[in-house]
Amino acid sequence: MARRTANEKLQDSKDMPKVVIATEDRAIGHLGGSRLLIAPPLAYDAVMMTIPYGQVTTSEHIRSLLAKQHDADSTCQLTAGIFINIVAEASDEREEDRTPYWRTLRKGGELNPRFPGGLERQRAMLEAEGHKVVQKGKRYFVEGYEEKLAKL
Repeated sequence: MARRTANEKLQDSKDMPKVVIATEDRAIGHLGGSRLLIAPPLAYDAVMMTIPYGQVTTSEHIRSLLAKQHDADSTCQLTAGIFINIVAEASDEREEDRTPYWRTLRKGGELNPRFPGGLERQRAMLEAEGHKVVQKGKRYFVEGYEEKLAKL
């Protein structure tokens, strides 16, 4: 069986979006409520497409927006990370209608080493849009990213 492209994965919504109900007290406490959204890759793509030039967002902001749109308390952090990376890979496969995935940061404004081209490409793309990227140990962050957050 042939391996699917990232764009094929992006289009595969399976049975999503769906809201699952957590029943364990520990999980509910960790999630901030019992309603957990599992959103499809296209939902992440739709939000990431709206981030304007010179602005950024974080995976947490995207997750919060999607949870609010679906009347959920939270979104699945694991699938969010996977699907954001699928969005980036799918965008990188296309010649047109590219999603500006490089504007999506990890928690705390950290660059994502799993994006196509790694840290170097994301850093170059962000710097080309006027952001200052700083190194802290082995990790890279957009300096002052909080002031450049897009309104979602």
